[in-house]
Amino acid sequence: MTMVNQVAQAMQTVLTTAAEQAARDSGFCQRRSKLGGAAFAQTLVFAHLSHPSATLEDLAQTAAATGVTAKPQAFDQRFTPQAADYLQRVLAATVEQVVAADPVVLPLLCQFQGVYLEDSTTVALPDALRDHWPGCGGGNAAAAGTQAAIKFQVRLDCCTGRLDGPWPSAATVPDQRSALPTDDLPAGALRIADLGYFSLDVFQRLQQRGVYWLTRWQPGTDLYTATGQKLSLATYFTKQTATVIDVPVRLGATHRLPCRLVAFRVPKPVAAKRRRRLLKKAQKKGRAPSSTALALCDWNVFLTTVPTSRAGAAAISVLARLRWQIELLFKLWKSDAHVAEVRSSKPWRVLCEVLAKLIGAVLQHWLLLVSCWQYPARSLRKAAKAVRGMALALAATLHDLAALERCIAVIERCLRVAARINKRRQQPHSYQLLQYPTLYGQGASKQRKAA
Repeated sequence: MTMVNQVAQAMQTVLTTAAEQAARDSGFCQRRSKLGGAAFAQTLVFAHLSHPSATLEDLAQTAAATGVTAKPQAFDQRFTPQAADYLQRVLAATVEQVVAADPVVLPLLCQFQGVYLEDSTTVALPDALRDHWPGCGGGNAAAAGTQAAIKFQVRLDCCTGRLDGPWPSAATVPDQRSALPTDDLPAGALRIADLGYFSLDVFQRLQQRGVYWLTRWQPGTDLYTATGQKLSLATYFTKQTATVIDVPVRLGATHRLPCRLVAFRVPKPVAAKRRRRLLKKAQKKGRAPSSTALALCDWNVFLTTVPTSRAGAAAISVLARLRWQIELLFKLWKSDAHVAEVRSSKPWRVLCEVLAKLIGAVLQHWLLLVSCWQYPARSLRKAAKAVRGMALALAATLHDLAALERCIAVIERCLRVAARINKRRQQPHSYQLLQYPTLYGQGASKQRKAA
């Protein structure tokens, strides 16, 4: 089976068979209707993939492309709690599909059996949905000023592009209690996550299973030298003259996990900016920042179990920056696909459109995998724009597997050309840094000459 055939079958399964089953299980489809079952999901997904701000008229036009004739008002009447439950089930069926490309050939990534990035993104919802999806109030920037919000957990494998998620949860659920399991990561893989996922118990389980991890240091977490002496980072850093530190340490007062402390001194302007931000935040709370916090502004501090033989300090600095790739994925969903922006103020329509857009975002990701993932010098943003231009063609061919495969093959040919990016000297792209690992602030061209 070719990957084009795999993606075509996965799209058909999700938006026909699985969608029909979800419609029955959710109670959304109680009698025969033009917009019952799969037709409703297909219309919403492809309409918003083509036009993120789709109107009811756009929905009717997209339905026509799939062979269904319906008036715009018919859609407005279908946005109900049952419709939201239905689309959530379709989303679950979508993310359960396993779609992955051949591993991209980059020396640093090839050191591991997958490099998995984990993070979450939050979408604000109308306050009327607070009993279903409680929000964080003003504590979360993405959900500020709202009593309802939905958080989506995502894991991305940088090697094969495989997505795990987006899995929905209430915005009040902390990342450490996310729906992303860690027991399914293969031995020899690398897990990278931000401080929201910092857990000594999880790190211990990963080490026991032979899975590497990389994280920033959580302030307040005890560190010990390799000989067992407690380590004060603020005191330790003030004695250092080097710009890079790479030493073995033990993490946690009781766990004492063996790992590497890898720290990089940041440029003075960056450190000064951090101190200003820290002082401003402390002043708002009516207190002064600690001397430890001020001292740590000079450093980027990471902890990892990746051995030096696999990745030196320069490689660790590149892998740490790789975490932003999942932030770019969220940006693609929010800024380009406008997942968090909805025209209507009707609560259930808002939720339905958010879920439909995320289903479309996953389908779009599958098409990126089949067409341009194997090329390191790629721009997913350029590629996504080309995919959106073919959304209605995908809708029209969905029920004919051979025609759908031909449509995906056309997208594949277009993206091979449309998704390429040029190299940069001053601010190298991630793929350049993965080819030639460099320390913070150094250019890839210098490293290439040294190599």
